[in-house]
Amino acid sequence: MAYDADVIVIGGGLAGLAATAELADAGRKVILLDQEPEQSLGGQAHWSFGGLFLVDSPEQRRLRIRDSHELALQDWMGTAGFDREEDLWPRRWAEAYVDFAAGEKRAWLRKRGVRLFPVVGWAERGGYDAGGHGNSVPRFHITWGTGPGLLAPFVRRVREAAARGLVEFRFRHRVTGLARRAGSVDTVSGEVLEPSGVARGTASSRTVTGSFELRAQAVIVTTGGIGGNHDLVRAAWPPRLGTPPEKLLSGVPAHVDGLMLKVAGDAGGHLINGDRMWHYTEGIQNWNPIWAKHGIRILPGPSSLWLDAEGRRLPVPLFPGFDTLGTLDHIMCTGHGYTWFVLNQRIIGKEFTLSGSEQNPDLTGRSVRGVVERARAAVPGPVKAFMDHGADFVVEKDLGALVRGMNALTDKPLIEEEALRRVLVERDREIANPFTKDLQVTAIRGARKFLGDRLVRAAAPHRVLDPAAGPLIAVKLHILTRKSLGGLETDLSSRVLTEAGDPLPGLYAAGEAAGFGGGGVHGYRSLEGTFLGGCLFSGRTAGRAAAKAVS
Repeated sequence: MAYDADVIVIGGGLAGLAATAELADAGRKVILLDQEPEQSLGGQAHWSFGGLFLVDSPEQRRLRIRDSHELALQDWMGTAGFDREEDLWPRRWAEAYVDFAAGEKRAWLRKRGVRLFPVVGWAERGGYDAGGHGNSVPRFHITWGTGPGLLAPFVRRVREAAARGLVEFRFRHRVTGLARRAGSVDTVSGEVLEPSGVARGTASSRTVTGSFELRAQAVIVTTGGIGGNHDLVRAAWPPRLGTPPEKLLSGVPAHVDGLMLKVAGDAGGHLINGDRMWHYTEGIQNWNPIWAKHGIRILPGPSSLWLDAEGRRLPVPLFPGFDTLGTLDHIMCTGHGYTWFVLNQRIIGKEFTLSGSEQNPDLTGRSVRGVVERARAAVPGPVKAFMDHGADFVVEKDLGALVRGMNALTDKPLIEEEALRRVLVERDREIANPFTKDLQVTAIRGARKFLGDRLVRAAAPHRVLDPAAGPLIAVKLHILTRKSLGGLETDLSSRVLTEAGDPLPGLYAAGEAAGFGGGGVHGYRSLEGTFLGGCLFSGRTAGRAAAKAVS
């Protein structure tokens, strides 16, 4: 039986586009399958903030950030905490990825038209010792144009290849089976779903109108993780993080369902590190949702007081922006699935950025004027919209009213006004003290020594209860599902491995489906800005390897 293409790529997200572009550049014919309609081409990356992990970049050097390959690798390994036999390939992928981030990554992207915002962010600051979790220096580079800006050159390359007859799109094709006929995985079968005109990100119909079977010399799986499927998230939830909360928000659309992972596993692919996952602790309900349970993550500066459900400050170093999974671990031990930020308007205006392309119209639209207006505004427009309409926001002039508003958002009134006042007054007393023992105040002052934070991310130290900085604000924070850190085990050529450790002939995987490389390049934790880059690096690798393998 003749082949329908040289390679079939399953999944039209960033990793799939990167792989397809490489295959087309090599002159290979590709069929690109996706269960969603054409308007969702690009997948999750479209909704992203466009953050990229780079090492010793010109942007860093201009801000007097001294970074190095050695420091970045130390941070990665201390963060990943690799400790399993199955971490062999993830560790090798980690080494290769840091090489990429410190080497050709920026030039490779720039050649394709990707540009970066000049201010570098400092995510996942850690707060432990030098060998532990966290970025020692700022490394979070924002794509000028956010997620859509990063996607654009890869979408363009693939569409140009389609115009040349090298790529064929087949949307609304849901894969349900992989098979081997000529000794390697060469047959892809599944269901054709009815056409759908729903907007990008909105749940599309799952009505089946037919079936399909296609053959190729190689197959690349780039279908993402499980973040949109809460049943799978709960099933994979590790005991070390306690019991998953009753309420979870979704940081990704429903089509991120994880179903293709089982299909690849049934075909012989080895799935590893399924208990490693990356969920955010600063999720808020989107007042204008696109998908069900749509949550937005706050990217906070360092000044908000982070309180548990009963009004106690989270322990050191669980400050905003320091340790996502450490914070998740602590929250799950409290017996409650939510926490609070307590702050004021001066802090929210300077320090709140909302993740996602749609929440950053200035950066997404590449508007210099919009960026300047954001910096000058008392509160940026998207944040102000949440203050006015968000179900998780309480805005009041006095503390008593704030506490009453907080308790109105919970099943039980757990916040006591006098206890919260004591926490705030104690913290405020430390602001006037240059010899403070409050490590969060120390962290704020340390952040403001970095020009990027002083310009756009860290408010000048002041009293939260200062009337001139008001009104007071409380934000109820939920757990927000996002990324799978495990997936299909792959070697450094993105070939899917069997449980015995041998390559499964004909099958490759990239992006989140492969744990962004190797079946879990991040280990237990991420340094942020590494998901999009992981899709690009593993997708590029898979495309190049498959192109060489097929005749």
